[in-house]
Amino acid sequence: METKKSDWMDWIKTIIITAIIVVLFRMFVAVPIVVDGPSMMPTLENKDRLIVNKISLLFSEPDRFDVVVFHATAKKDYIKRVIGLPGDSITYKDDQLYINGGEAVEEPFLDDELTNDPSRYTSNFNMKDIQGNSEVVPEGYVFVLGDNRLNSTDSRHLGYISIDQIVGIASVTYWPIKNIGFVN
Repeated sequence: METKKSDWMDWIKTIIITAIIVVLFRMFVAVPIVVDGPSMMPTLENKDRLIVNKISLLFSEPDRFDVVVFHATAKKDYIKRVIGLPGDSITYKDDQLYINGGEAVEEPFLDDELTNDPSRYTSNFNMKDIQGNSEVVPEGYVFVLGDNRLNSTDSRHLGYISIDQIVGIASVTYWPIKNIGFVN
């Protein structure tokens, strides 16, 4: 009888420890999310399932062109690509990205879209057109765009995104199976 009670206690301890590990992992390391909508196509498709890396934000801020998940509202998270970092001035002209008034910056993740569609993919704008009316991305914020520039609610509409709103960096797509791989 004592052995059965001991076995049950071992199982209960194992379940409790496993639950604690899962909760801590989701809070501090990584979290699964589902892409909702077409704003990141062709990079990510609607209903793709991803792992979002939360731990890297403990050591550094996101880099340019990282795909990040952030709290857009109290109930809704968005997934977009970081285009501008604090202190950057962003301009788009004739589907070309310019940072800090310098030379054109390539966006290889858009190459197929720009080749297949001769019409304007990203409407022309500069920092003065963005909510907040600043000449540069403010300290503690980033400027984000969806890869599907024609159908994306991003910094052109929301303004700058506080780094504190960022949940994590999209790392791996795990579903559907045909899309398994690292997020570029």
